[in-house]
Amino acid sequence: MAEFLGLGLTHYPLLAGTDEHMAGLLRWTLTDPDIPQELKDPTSWPERMRREWGEDGGTAAASAHRAELVEHLARCRAELDEFRPDLVVVWGDDQYENFREEVVPPFCVLAYDDLEVPAFEVMNERGSPNAWGLPDDFGITLHGDAAAARRLANVLIESGFDMAYSYRKRAGAHFPHAILNTQLFLDYNDAGSKFPYPLLPITVNCYGQHAIARKGGLARFADIAHEQLDPVGPSPARCLDLGAAVARAFRDTDLRVALVASSSWSHAFLTDKLWHLRPDTPADERLYEAFLADDVDTWRAVAGAEIVDAGQHEMLNWFCLLGAVHELGLPRDWSTFVTTDVFNSNKCFAVFKAPAEVGAGTAGRDVS
Repeated sequence: MAEFLGLGLTHYPLLAGTDEHMAGLLRWTLTDPDIPQELKDPTSWPERMRREWGEDGGTAAASAHRAELVEHLARCRAELDEFRPDLVVVWGDDQYENFREEVVPPFCVLAYDDLEVPAFEVMNERGSPNAWGLPDDFGITLHGDAAAARRLANVLIESGFDMAYSYRKRAGAHFPHAILNTQLFLDYNDAGSKFPYPLLPITVNCYGQHAIARKGGLARFADIAHEQLDPVGPSPARCLDLGAAVARAFRDTDLRVALVASSSWSHAFLTDKLWHLRPDTPADERLYEAFLADDVDTWRAVAGAEIVDAGQHEMLNWFCLLGAVHELGLPRDWSTFVTTDVFNSNKCFAVFKAPAEVGAGTAGRDVS
């Protein structure tokens, strides 16, 4: 029988940049001429947001935010090293990377072997030096297992879960950064260069109606007013079902499988109702409370429209993870929730592991 470990973490791209650029998305948002001027005035912001913004546009607060995220990532890596996985299955969103106008599937298994990937393309394009002071053209090897990925896709299809698959990354486009940054951040001290475990990525069309309309990214309100929305992405319930199907596909093997959800929760730049200024923290906190209570029914009842309204698009990756650990009866050993108004997205971290391996860790909540 297979053995499993579950991990939840963030792939927040600006963590790969320097502190001076960590609030860069908010700075860009403040230049949008269609956001009411009074809402751009820091004196109108919530107290925490004003405190994080400070007198330097968030640079000082970025150092503390980075330290907190790196601490939690290190805990996830320690659990991974103790577990010694044969495979690391990662659910991560595709933001106009492999999923483009030619085809946008709900889910896709990336059946890749080892692949050399530039580590800092996104940071380079944003004009941000990388946090490690490495050359702009620095690259890392993402280890893969194409045979295992093909087997997984085959089992999912035979079990009635229609699964797209890919044998080659799209030419001329970035490698999906949700997958790249998972390795980069789980191997933070070495900028992803010494991560020894093979990844089996499953990319998710988290952006749904905005996958092509906003090219998986930022948009000005003038553009939003005229956008032609795409078909919806997979529902939260369907993501739970996929996670369960993946768990079943591995359950009767002799593999040690780590199951990883890679994303932050609500994103400011996706939360239209808050003018892209800050994430929808109350919506995140509601789901986190259900998460702590092992209340899968509350998560299953969430509608896709609610996810979009709260800017929680990328949380669909976490719905996949929750479906898997619920199917396996794998209990949550530890979690923490990091909120922020200035640094684009709230971040959750979690560890799920078998009772025989449960240590002293307890669920926690961090709202600093």
